[in-house]
Amino acid sequence: MPWNEPGGDDKDPWSKGKSSGSSKGNAGDNIEDITRKMNEKIGGIFGKKKSGGSNGPSLPGGSALALIGLGLLAAWLATGFYQVDSAQRGVEFRFGAFTETTQPGLHWHVPYPVETVELVDIDRVRTAQDRTQMLTRDENIVDIGIAAQYKIKNAEDYLFNVYLPDYERNQSVGTLFQVMRSAVRQIVGGNTMDAILIEDRSSIAPNTKTVMQTVLDSYNSGLEVVEVNLEYAQAPQAVKDAFDEAVRAREDLDKFKNEALTYANRVIPLAEGRASRLSEEAIAYKGRIEARATGDASRFSQLVAEYNKAPIVTRNRLYLETMESVYENTTKIMVDSKSGNNLLYLPLNQLQNKSQSSNTSGEFDPATSAFVEQQIRKRQAQGGARDGVRSGSRSTR
Repeated sequence: MPWNEPGGDDKDPWSKGKSSGSSKGNAGDNIEDITRKMNEKIGGIFGKKKSGGSNGPSLPGGSALALIGLGLLAAWLATGFYQVDSAQRGVEFRFGAFTETTQPGLHWHVPYPVETVELVDIDRVRTAQDRTQMLTRDENIVDIGIAAQYKIKNAEDYLFNVYLPDYERNQSVGTLFQVMRSAVRQIVGGNTMDAILIEDRSSIAPNTKTVMQTVLDSYNSGLEVVEVNLEYAQAPQAVKDAFDEAVRAREDLDKFKNEALTYANRVIPLAEGRASRLSEEAIAYKGRIEARATGDASRFSQLVAEYNKAPIVTRNRLYLETMESVYENTTKIMVDSKSGNNLLYLPLNQLQNKSQSSNTSGEFDPATSAFVEQQIRKRQAQGGARDGVRSGSRSTR
């Protein structure tokens, strides 16, 4: 009879002759076996040995596994904490996509592999340098050495908008280096060699900085150019000596020109001042002569009228005034004695020097006048005596 028909022995083909009552007991034993095997596997993972019997060490149960799982979860979640310094910005990614930019401080994100974070230093000033030869507008070649200092002003733009905005290990592959070289070529190519090396040398660096920042902003690169320095600009080595000689000649030209301008600035004002003074003196002389001529003419007209009234008196007065003006500044006087052949010499200069201490006006005081009159009388008396002697000698003869 089939095993599941009524009245049969109710044995299934898998029980191997065991009764249904004993099968229930075996099901419980199977659950215990599965639990025991699971505990052994977990224990093997954590370094536990298999149990040999009922007297062996007990394996962790379901509650221990739960605690272990919670511990692992807590440790995984703890890896999501990160610190952002004051000079940094934190950029968070969720499965590789940007989520937010964090400010300085302590932050948390869902740990890897769900979210990651990259710290970007935005305050550190970085440097890019380039030394190359370039062609000028007048088709000359110059050696240019330039250095650009820059920093990151926007961490999000720096990481996402431009591929390799800068690469400090190999600057030549970075975007900023290529932009710097392009900007320098634009500035150099728009100027002559003389302008780059001498005349407009100081304007190359600021112009290059302006062009670089404009291009980087158009790319949304997140970079800010802090400073651009022109380290050197010179002619190629093959023609450097000849170019230096030309530069020295130009410097000499400028030196001589400056010396000439200095001399002109010193001489021209003096000449202009002298010319102005002579012109003023001429005008003053003209006015003085015209006034004197006008006065002389008026005086002569008045003298003519007076002369017509009294000719002799006027003539004598004119003679006396003329002699007074002639002898006014004379310090030596010769007196002709009518009684003899000798001349009387009066040292008025010495007398005047003696009298200057007491008379500052230059005129003789009464004592000096008396002395002069006494000397004149004495000389006249001596001359008269000599004349008498001469006349007596003549009569004797």
